[in-house]
Amino acid sequence: MINKYNYSPGPSYVKENVRLARAYEVTNSDIDIDFVKYYKDTCDLFNKIIDSDNETYIISGEAILGLEAACATLTEDGDRVLVLDNGLYGNGFKDFVSIYGGQPVLFTQDYHNEISSEALEEYLKEDSNFKYATLVHCDTPTGMINDIHKLCPILKKYGILTVVDSVSGMVGERVSVKESKIDILLGGSQKAISAQPGITIVSVSEDAKKSFKNRKTLVRSFYANLRIWENYLEEQYFPYTLPASDIVSFRVALENIVEEGIENVLKRHEKIANAVRKSIKDFGLELFSENDNSNTVTAIKMPEKIKATDISDYILKKHNVLIATSLAEYKDSILRIGHMGENARIEKTLYILNLLEEAFNSFGFKSKKSLTESFIENIY
Repeated sequence: MINKYNYSPGPSYVKENVRLARAYEVTNSDIDIDFVKYYKDTCDLFNKIIDSDNETYIISGEAILGLEAACATLTEDGDRVLVLDNGLYGNGFKDFVSIYGGQPVLFTQDYHNEISSEALEEYLKEDSNFKYATLVHCDTPTGMINDIHKLCPILKKYGILTVVDSVSGMVGERVSVKESKIDILLGGSQKAISAQPGITIVSVSEDAKKSFKNRKTLVRSFYANLRIWENYLEEQYFPYTLPASDIVSFRVALENIVEEGIENVLKRHEKIANAVRKSIKDFGLELFSENDNSNTVTAIKMPEKIKATDISDYILKKHNVLIATSLAEYKDSILRIGHMGENARIEKTLYILNLLEEAFNSFGFKSKKSLTESFIENIY
């Protein structure tokens, strides 16, 4: 397979020490009790990064498994579920709710702005009869960010459990489970954590566990069922064979974050994101959202007569570099730069901005300001 440089909003670049860790000789997770401790220690290491005392599980499967498992384990027939919707991924939670017999109720906001905590509070004053609510921290197709530390406590005040997809948010954006009171937090290995795809991380509160146990019916899945993990530590036994190599390399990626310091990692993401957006505007392009952007991805509105796929195809064919457009109705109108995890480095960002400038110029877009020069001015 031909290697390609990748500047999409995940999967992100994986450091050499993480890649090499996957090649270590590993044990049999089914029968090796020492691996249970290694697994639990890795979960605890992750909890330090997200400021959590809740129980965390590392599950074999791409991050969408966690989203489905959360809905599968919480939802019973007829349950009303509030779906906070200001992006394609936020909206998509309704499908998981429906699959498992729930009744999704959409709280839809402008896709160009974060969800308003004031608007949510006013809505809940009129209707708060929901078992749980779903929320996306960073809605990756548009780079929209939602303030989980404001929104989730409001929902909890009304007795509503919270399910948060922070797959593209965590590590690039601050996450404190303690402050936000999130009941189920969902993450993935391949975004700002900068490990290989294939790992879902799920943090589960005591309130969520109580809801699991109070179900009147069985969960309609085995694999997408968080209850199968409840007693693994006491029983020293996992519900299925774990991908030990993936967990070892994931652990190394977490150690990289801890070594750099989570606050330093967050500052690095913020600095890169701010400089990228300033350079994009100096170049004469517009952002999809002026204010509510995640520090992990920048969504660029395409100018007239140029499609996002024009730019991505040009860069791929000429330079063997991947850069993402968006999804659904935004496929041709939004171009996205992923600056998350190990891609949130000055040298990597300069490289992709240089290719973007070349590509836009090739389609007749001219600017008095250089993308790379502007980035350098704003990063230092």
